[in-house]
Amino acid sequence: MNKNTFKFVKLAKGEVNIYDFGAVKLHAYKTNDPISDEVFAVEKNGKAVVIEPPCFFDNCRELTEYLAPFAVEGVFVAYHGAGASFLPDAAKYATRNAAEYSESGGGKALIDNFAGAFGDVFDSSLHKISNIIGAGKITVGGIDFIITQTAEAFDVEIPEINAVYTHMLGHDCHSIIAGAAHADGVIAQLKEYIRRGYDLILTSHYTPEDLKDAQTKIDYLENLKAIAAECDDADGFKSRVRAEYPDYGGDNYLEMTAGFFFA
Repeated sequence: MNKNTFKFVKLAKGEVNIYDFGAVKLHAYKTNDPISDEVFAVEKNGKAVVIEPPCFFDNCRELTEYLAPFAVEGVFVAYHGAGASFLPDAAKYATRNAAEYSESGGGKALIDNFAGAFGDVFDSSLHKISNIIGAGKITVGGIDFIITQTAEAFDVEIPEINAVYTHMLGHDCHSIIAGAAHADGVIAQLKEYIRRGYDLILTSHYTPEDLKDAQTKIDYLENLKAIAAECDDADGFKSRVRAEYPDYGGDNYLEMTAGFFFA
């Protein structure tokens, strides 16, 4: 599946790219919210499973309306635990560590920060997890998924469409990288994606990407580590990175990355 082969649907605020795999369709909802959230719905036989909910009230309403023709069988709540106004009666799936990440860990800190930054338009309420899941295969809505637990939450493989969901990639934008060891972990993960030959890589903050994009990100991360090793402080690091990647988005993520490398 080519990442640029899709049907485009414009909504009032967001937009949807629909990838047709035959029996299965992937609906990639670009929220156009202040933190560039992306939400995915996997559809089969009139049923849908959502991967990662939106977290702004207007997006929660808009995506709920868009999904009205389908029976939503469940929502995987991985790295984004906020937005509980979205499909409150649907089954919510998460690993135990993902639930803890949103309730009391790093995810909770991010939610509190976003609530402070965006105010009443941001839905800071947490999804109540109805189904605690573990690593391995799970079938929801007649679709098989493979869960891989990560340090913070979990990733989701969708074998039927040869795709995988993880938190962040973004081949032309900065990501939150918590130091050199974290960068090495992401590099190893992306190399594994390339080895396994996924058609699409789905992430929370970008439209679907491919293996060429994964290699671009690997090169960026290797360079990020090298720049950090040559710099004495966060300001120098940020200046160097911005100079080398002038067109990259996600400058707020670069700020956070600098804080990790130069705590």
